[in-house]
Amino acid sequence: MRDLNKLKAKLVEFRDERDWKQFHNPKDLSQAISIEASELQEHFLWKSQEESHKVVKENKEDIADEMADVFAYLLSLSDVTGIDLGEALLNKLEKNKQKYPVEKAKGISTKYNKL
Repeated sequence: MRDLNKLKAKLVEFRDERDWKQFHNPKDLSQAISIEASELQEHFLWKSQEESHKVVKENKEDIADEMADVFAYLLSLSDVTGIDLGEALLNKLEKNKQKYPVEKAKGISTKYNKL
């Protein structure tokens, strides 16, 4: 997970150069993630699945910017909470393997408690 750590270091440097750490607390960062995710979703609102692919082609840079905002706030939250995102993802994948065994979940979107 070195790449994540390098990205986080660049983000921390950017933040610290601007003296913004004072604004980075778990509550505000989690809200910022939600706000930026909503801005990402706005691109696809009221579009069909087919139309959503066209939206990406026509607005790829804007969508990439919104995705980057979500990612930046998530990395910032991982920094202030001391949570290793790579490790957290691997742990969550293991939990999900238990919840969604291939033989029960393959090809369906049923929630684990209904399998």
